[in-house]
Amino acid sequence: MKETIKSKIVMAPLPVLIIGTYDAAGIPDAMNAAWGTQIGYEELTLLLDSGHKTTANIREKGQFTVAIGTVDTLVMCDYFGIVSGNKVADKIAQAGATAVKSGRVDAPVIEQFPLTMECEVIKIDDYKGDARITAKVVGVLADPEILNEHGKVDYSKLRPISFDSETNTYREIGAVVGRAFHDGTALK
Repeated sequence: MKETIKSKIVMAPLPVLIIGTYDAAGIPDAMNAAWGTQIGYEELTLLLDSGHKTTANIREKGQFTVAIGTVDTLVMCDYFGIVSGNKVADKIAQAGATAVKSGRVDAPVIEQFPLTMECEVIKIDDYKGDARITAKVVGVLADPEILNEHGKVDYSKLRPISFDSETNTYREIGAVVGRAFHDGTALK
């Protein structure tokens, strides 16, 4: 018999998304966000607290980048989540990272992250003190080292991490365990 437990919502994996923006003065900023997901093949959505500097920057510019946190960037990812852009003027420089301007949107690309999506805001809905941001992905930048022989992202090379909200830890997304749209045919 199942046991009732006291817990928050248990959903896994939660992504480790690094949101890159510029402020009005052109200073790059980055934050770690777990509340985001893909919507179809061209859009994503984020839920960000309205008090974040990143949220204000997105409202002002209407554009941002999303980098995927990895095993190799874990310490930097965590730093971007525990230090507020409202208190540290240039978190990216403080973290020892390098930001370059995206070629498609008015937002920074942080060189240390091997996979970055360039995004344009479609709409922002205010919800209980948060901003629900829906955006179109207009470009994807990937280091060649994380691509397979067909030019597709290979997760075993990317080594993305997820946020475990039950234990406040990061976990590496693991090995392939099955084939989508195939393995279930055994039950037909």
